Amino acid sequence: MKYRNMGNTGLKLSEIALGSWVTDLSDASAVATAKQTVDKAFDLGVNFFDCADAYSGGEAERFLGKVLSDHRRGEYVVSSKVFFPMGKGANEWGLSRKHIREQLEITLKNMKLDYLDLYFCHRFDPTTPIAETVETLSDLVKEGKILYYGVSEWTPAQITEAILTAQRDGNRPLSVYQPQYNMADRYIEDEIVGICERFGIGITPFSPLSQGLLTGKYRKGQPLPEGSRATWQADRQINALLTDENLDKVEKLLKVSDGLGVPLSVLALSWILRLKPVSAVITGASRPSQLDANAAASGLTIPADALEEIEKILDYHPFVRRIG
Repeated sequence: MKYRNMGNTGLKLSEIALGSWVTDLSDASAVATAKQTVDKAFDLGVNFFDCADAYSGGEAERFLGKVLSDHRRGEYVVSSKVFFPMGKGANEWGLSRKHIREQLEITLKNMKLDYLDLYFCHRFDPTTPIAETVETLSDLVKEGKILYYGVSEWTPAQITEAILTAQRDGNRPLSVYQPQYNMADRYIEDEIVGICERFGIGITPFSPLSQGLLTGKYRKGQPLPEGSRATWQADRQINALLTDENLDKVEKLLKVSDGLGVPLSVLALSWILRLKPVSAVITGASRPSQLDANAAASGLTIPADALEEIEKILDYHPFVRRIG
């Protein structure tokens, strides 16, 4: 496993991280498998574990905290997030000073921790001034309850405003950005990557395999694999991605990965790591065996000719409007 500094901080993150969004905790057998998956991650050198208060209504935090307690605190980096409703009250959601402070205390209790390494604003809150959110998070850093803070799925303008607001008010700046990013969704390349490079912000993408599209298990003209996410996911995100255009690209990408002697999933993860501002890629795994392939992407360099072929296949056109 290779490690990268998170932006311009001294924090080292494993290039492959383990997320908790798809962790199945439905019964004792599932919990046992989830624990084996986390233990396997440690064996492979993974040191970054990502979670959120909204995952499984807090159960994901409680599970992860219990499993991590078997390891020395210095061995791992753990994150959680705040924003989504955690109750029916008017103040039980968002990024107000009240909700951030109250929810962080619940998260720390859930995870049996004194502090979080990373704390993310899960989404942007248009009802709370950015200055209030930034000041609150900065204060939590000063108090030692979190070490670094970041945001997830904010627009370029929102990220920039947060950066400039922190500078203006003398507060701690955000250090990390967590977007969706993969071969099928490259929006951050238009502006956000440049902003993160300019201000030394690390990028930790989620959904790197585009809900499973980039594993190669979904093939054009073939039935959905039994037990795959497309057969059970409640919001059906993956199903919306299974278009003829995307599946045609998958077939071409499979030829590239076959030529390099690696699974498509490994190619997709290492492709994300080609970007220097990317500090770690947050992967999901429902069983330990999936982590072996994920970890294989760390340190893999894609040859220039293969990168060129991938660009032709993806046919991505950044948004550019000529001015003047």
